[in-house]
Parts: sequence; structure tokens; C-alpha cells
Amino acid sequence: MQMEWVLTAALVAALVGASLFAINLQATRRRVYRLEHQLAAERETERQLAATAERARIAREMHDVVAHTLSVVVAQADGGRFAAKADPASAAKSLDIIAEVSRAALTEMRALLGLLRMGDEDAALGPQPSLDDIPALVSATREGGLECSFVTTGTPRTLPIGAGLALYRITQEGLTNVLKHAGPKATTYVQLTWMDDAVELWVSDNGRGAGARDDGEGQGIAGMKERATVLGGTVSAGPRAGGGFVVKVRLPLAASTTTALSAQEDTAAESSTQQLTHEGAQQ
Repeated sequence: MQMEWVLTAALVAALVGASLFAINLQATRRRVYRLEHQLAAERETERQLAATAERARIAREMHDVVAHTLSVVVAQADGGRFAAKADPASAAKSLDIIAEVSRAALTEMRALLGLLRMGDEDAALGPQPSLDDIPALVSATREGGLECSFVTTGTPRTLPIGAGLALYRITQEGLTNVLKHAGPKATTYVQLTWMDDAVELWVSDNGRGAGARDDGEGQGIAGMKERATVLGGTVSAGPRAGGGFVVKVRLPLAASTTTALSAQEDTAAESSTQQLTHEGAQQ
């Protein structure tokens, strides 16, 4: 009798244990299912946010390309029209410049539009402009009829990722604003200054400044500030006290780069000191 009771109790305990195990297993499966769906939803949200950010970036790129190119085209078309009768060679040069900048813009636009093709990850893209392309941009603007100069001071440093493109686009937008607002006789100065912890870009002119007409519909200054903010930098833009307009950009440099360069400079100075001491001892 006692043995039967023990077996019954053991059987009941086994059944209860199995039931509890099944209940826990089912609850665990439900939790795993919910977590999987939550992770999938978060991944989709991240993908959509990344796509939105990328499209906003592409929109800025397209604005810069189109605005700069059309400004050059309009300036050259106006100049060519006035010079057509008196100086046919100058008019022909204006047409050549229009064709050149239009072809360059078409190439960039095709690359940017390729990024917008849904599902097309193999779109052939050309290299993006960088800091090294600013002199060519200034030269092309100068050939377009705008007096423009480019100066670099300081020791070049390693730029953060994306900073070279940002500086190029900001320069491009600054020159576009000069073409649109400064007047036909304005002179433009582009200056790149390298510092220990930052790089500064100034695009200034001696044109109309505060007297320039603005329809209020442009997105150029806002785009400049967005580019700089992403890189931890700042942008200020406004009329100059002595006339004209100036855009000032400051982008911080990586601390590791500055530290490494400072260490290299200290090592070089120490080596030079040791060499001088050695030479003095020999004398």
C-alpha cells in the first residue's frame, strides 16, 4: 500500500514537473518570438532612418551641383550675349565654358541619381570631390569670368572622413553665392588655414554684401551649416564690415592626429637638439 502511494506521488510530481516545463517552454518561445519581431522592427527603423539621411545628403549634393552649374551657365550666357558682336572669340569661349561645366554637372548628377535607384546597388559612381579639387574649382570659376584666388596657409593635417567633400561643397556654394549676389565686378578670395586642432575655410568677396538682393528661397547657407555640424564644426556667414560678404567655416581635427603630429614635431626638435649638442662637443 505504501509502495503504491509512493509511486502515485512520484507520478503526480512527474506530471506536474512536465506541465511546468511545458508552460515555461511555451512562455520562453513567446518571449523569443516577441524579441525577434522587436529586433526586426528596430532593424527596419534603422534602415529607414539611414535611407532618409542618405537621401537628405544626396539632396544637398544635388543642390550644390545644380546651383553652382546654373550660376556659371547664366553668367557665361549673359557675358557671351553682350560679347557676341564685339568679340566673337570671347563669346565662343563662354560657350566652351558652358559646355564644360554642364558636362561635369551631368556626370555628377548621373552618379547621384544612381544612388536613388531602388534596389540598384551596382550603380557606377565616380569619385567624390575632395579638398585637393578646390584649386581646380577656383580655377574653373576664374575662367568663367569671376576674379578669384586661392591661398593655403599652415601645415596640412589628416582630415576626418567626409571633411574634404564638405569643404569642397562649401567652397562651391560660396562661389555660387558670389556669382548670384556679389555683382559683376566682385573679387573673391578663398583661404584655407591649417591649425593645430582645426582647419578654417574663408570664402570672401568685395561685392554688394548687405546690399545684395536675396529672394529668401535659397538653401545654400543652411546646407553649409548642416555639413559642418555633422563634422562637429561651425559656419558663420554675413556681410563684411568694409563691404562684401564672407563665409567662415571651422572644422575640428581629430585629437589623435594632432597628438601624433605634435609628438613627431617634439621628436624632430629633440633629435635636432641632440645633433647640435653632439656637433658642439666635437668642436
